Amino acid sequence: MKYYLLRRFFYTVILLFAVSAFSFFLIDLPPGDYLTSYVASLRDARGSEIDQAEIEGLKQQYGLDQSLLVRYGKWMRNMLNGNFGRSFAWNREVSDLIHERLWITLLTAVLTLVVTYAVAIPIGIYSATRQYSIGDYFFTIIGFMGLAMPTFFLALVLMYYINRATGFSVGGLYSPEYMNQPMNTAKFIDMLKHISILVIAVGMAGTASVIRIMRSGILDELQKPYVIAARSKGLTEIQLLLRYPVRLALNPIVSTIGWILPSIVSGATVTAIVMNIPTIGALLYEALLAQDTYVAAASIMLLSFMTVVGMFISDLLLAVVDPRIRFT
Repeated sequence: MKYYLLRRFFYTVILLFAVSAFSFFLIDLPPGDYLTSYVASLRDARGSEIDQAEIEGLKQQYGLDQSLLVRYGKWMRNMLNGNFGRSFAWNREVSDLIHERLWITLLTAVLTLVVTYAVAIPIGIYSATRQYSIGDYFFTIIGFMGLAMPTFFLALVLMYYINRATGFSVGGLYSPEYMNQPMNTAKFIDMLKHISILVIAVGMAGTASVIRIMRSGILDELQKPYVIAARSKGLTEIQLLLRYPVRLALNPIVSTIGWILPSIVSGATVTAIVMNIPTIGALLYEALLAQDTYVAAASIMLLSFMTVVGMFISDLLLAVVDPRIRFT
């Protein structure tokens, strides 16, 4: 088990290093940079050309006079020391910008993950034990709708009907009356009301997928001879179901953490922009538009880190659930 964990941890570190290089160089691929846009805006504001000496001074100020490899090396060295650089567009430390949005990003991701499995596993068990019933068909239709419908569109539909039925606007992170107040119980509850639509919309696709995986896994296990033998020993259907088929069907469910967490993060990016919720995904979108290299690279690194951690947790849980995996 120790060597398995060390090997998985080593793979995680290598993957994060590769992602850091890929994200930093990818952001630099489009023509121009932040300075190009900034100089163009200065030219429009002044109505005249910008002196070349001033442009060179701005390049030195933003560190854009150095090669891409040098800038990447400095960024990596500083990042390992907890310094993500300084934002061009916001003129603030990148770590401050991320810190402001990190907690809401983690909260929505964890809540979505919990809701996904809390809803999907019982429904998957129900559908498997009542195959081809009205309830099974109903949840199958809901599952296909969840897989087919874009998360941002579902969020817009829910926002519209909730506002129409209750008059409550779920856009943004807080209601106007709580905007400038310190955090308290009422403000926290108001925040949960606002992010609940984000959690439901983003978790819908993952819930639909887990339902189908759980259903097919239990149906496969119910056809095996050990189920007939256990039933002949006098076990009730509930005892039989929870003791054997459900436990074995959880293996593929645990492995889904590795891809559901990335889908939650990616799906929440566009949906958070639509709902005006300040997550790291929304910050990444704004940084890419402004070609703010350090903000964009740090945001991608953090989102990738969450994804890799999800895969690592999935591997650990699989090793706990199935001892055979520890020796692979």
